[in-house]
Amino acid sequence: MPQILARVKPYLRWFILGGTLFFLLKTFKARFAEISDITIDSQGWSILAIAFSCTLLAHIWSGWVWTGILAIFQQSLGLFTGIRVYLITNIAKYLPGNVWHFYGRISAIKKQGGSAGAATLSVVLEPLLMAASALLIAIFSTLFGLVDTNFSLPILLGQMVALLVVLIGIHPRILNPLIHRLSKTKGEGKAAQKVKLKTYPWLPFLGEIGFVLFRGTGFLFTVMAFQTIVPSQIPALLSAFSIAWLLGLVVPGAPGGVGVFEATAIALLPQETFPQATILLSVALYRVISILAEAIAALGAWAVKIINNR
Repeated sequence: MPQILARVKPYLRWFILGGTLFFLLKTFKARFAEISDITIDSQGWSILAIAFSCTLLAHIWSGWVWTGILAIFQQSLGLFTGIRVYLITNIAKYLPGNVWHFYGRISAIKKQGGSAGAATLSVVLEPLLMAASALLIAIFSTLFGLVDTNFSLPILLGQMVALLVVLIGIHPRILNPLIHRLSKTKGEGKAAQKVKLKTYPWLPFLGEIGFVLFRGTGFLFTVMAFQTIVPSQIPALLSAFSIAWLLGLVVPGAPGGVGVFEATAIALLPQETFPQATILLSVALYRVISILAEAIAALGAWAVKIINNR
């Protein structure tokens, strides 16, 4: 069985990517007439500028949270250097393999004389906290009926178990032995034994909740560029975004969750409240906004690095 899974795994991401893209293209084709009738006025472009600003701020915020994760592992690059490294490496997640942003961050920590074991766990802990944050929002949304997900008790229990496993797994009593084991595996000296997680990472966890909500706010403003949103619709939009973003993070599809996020958001948001043509344009445009924000953030951080090195 493991050998079969090992052979299938390289093709699984392409199967998922192909399936989601086929669904999106088919939906676009079916709604093309409605989509072609939608226009963006000057107010809409202003709202999209706000969506871009929220998304850009979310990435900077995430870089700040990552520096906090480094701090609890006693690995410090400095606030501004840490955010700069995060933003420069973040765009690398779209490269094949979806691991090069992690490699860049680990390398930056090691160049500063940090522990490779702690560096590795810091880049693993970040997406775990992101996933836990989105899971918490997804569970809350399901329990309070903010999003119609065709309620299933086994799925809800599975989400709760997954969240519990993550929250227990990041406890210092579990992470500290892993740090020491990784440090020994990588041949580090006795100094690495001093690296330990002294407190439960509540603050980074809360920070990642803020990151998901910042990203969701960017998506909210993107939808607002095409239709009027009343306050009662905001929880449903933010909740649907969180669930779609979570699946894009954990499902082994294309890098950055391309396709998975879009297909999930379209499936979750009810057509009675949010016309499908509007959501199709919104998710497509939000993907462009997201990549553009990451690219500009990386370019800006790289420019600052060049200026500082002169």
